[in-house]
Amino acid sequence: MLTARRRVAALAVVLAGSLLLASCGGSDSGSSGGDTLRLWHYEGANSAMGAAWAEAVEEFEAKHPGVEVKYEEKSFEQIQKTAQMVLNSSDAPDILEYNKGNATAGLLSKQGLLTDLTDEVTRRGWDKKLSAGVATTSRYDAQGVMGSGKWYGVPNYAEYTMVFYNKDLFEKYRIAEPRTFDELTAALDRFVDEGVTPLANAGNEYIAHQYLYQLALSKADRAWVDAFELYKGEADFHDEAWTYAAETFADWVEKGYISKNSTGVKAEQAGVSFIRGEYPVLFSGSWWFGRFQAEAEFDWGTFLWPGSDLTLGSGGNLWVVPENAENKELAYDFIDITMSKRIQNLLGNKGGVPVAADANAITDPQSKALIENFNTLSANDGLAFYPDWPVTGFYDVLVSETQKLITGSATPDAYLDALQEAYDKGAPE
Repeated sequence: MLTARRRVAALAVVLAGSLLLASCGGSDSGSSGGDTLRLWHYEGANSAMGAAWAEAVEEFEAKHPGVEVKYEEKSFEQIQKTAQMVLNSSDAPDILEYNKGNATAGLLSKQGLLTDLTDEVTRRGWDKKLSAGVATTSRYDAQGVMGSGKWYGVPNYAEYTMVFYNKDLFEKYRIAEPRTFDELTAALDRFVDEGVTPLANAGNEYIAHQYLYQLALSKADRAWVDAFELYKGEADFHDEAWTYAAETFADWVEKGYISKNSTGVKAEQAGVSFIRGEYPVLFSGSWWFGRFQAEAEFDWGTFLWPGSDLTLGSGGNLWVVPENAENKELAYDFIDITMSKRIQNLLGNKGGVPVAADANAITDPQSKALIENFNTLSANDGLAFYPDWPVTGFYDVLVSETQKLITGSATPDAYLDALQEAYDKGAPE
């Protein structure tokens, strides 16, 4: 995330270059002498990352006799809302998964709550395994703006959004897989005519505003993304792209593509509703892929958002080491294991998008398709980050204001006014 998302400038060569990869950096650097590694992350056990990291925990404990990994399960929302407070206390874990971007990892780096990993990244060779695009969200300047400066995090996977669709439901209602945007909306109309709400949605978390951001991206270009995300120009929320997105999203609610009752729904609930076959379509991220492989009992597939060269995506969430962590060397050793070929190959075959795998080791057909679609996006410079990244607190603004669009309590124009105000207030001068 997501985010996260649960859920990054150009990722032009992330899999083309980084899937070729390399041996892992050595993990023989010693340890702090501690006997416990406290680990936080919010990936489900059936997700690609959850499965790969569970294997990494076993390898870590085998390589560190007498050291126990104490994994503490946290939700995305828990970490999103409490990390700043916890990391500024003696209760900080040794390592945690944290959302990337200016408003999250960038903010914590600016506040001095994250360890500068620059020397460790160079010494262990992690920088050689990450493309320039993936590394964008790992580095932050003194103002907490991503893309340059010191390394404060390391991702061991990449991610992007796509349309997940229930092939059985499409077949039941004699609807072909959409290849164009017009075919997508025609399919949504058909489902509504059949009394089926087509789009799984979560108005209480990231999924709703990611639909809206994708609509904006379909009318945008790289310069637009760089202006909004990296402050390389003026972000105008009443421009053609944002106006189209807000008006179209509101229209989709009125047409019944999105339920007006979805304002209180969490991302987990939306994902589970898709797994249960209750909705034919879910637009969300690759972080769901492994879980759908494990739990969905129907035939399903994916396709990139039609009619758009850009979609949400980036390097994955970051492994970060709190400045107050007690066992930093152990944390570095764990990161090193997650970057190894064995764990990277496992992540790829479980439905993740690895950054340092052996391409020939990815044997699962669905996983190969996942990576091929990612390569298509990265080759076209098509990954456009996430809408909540640019300024602190923007995630909460997006959630609450998009809820108003769903209920109809705010017009598209008022919605865009609220986003502009929050963005301008938080953006650096």
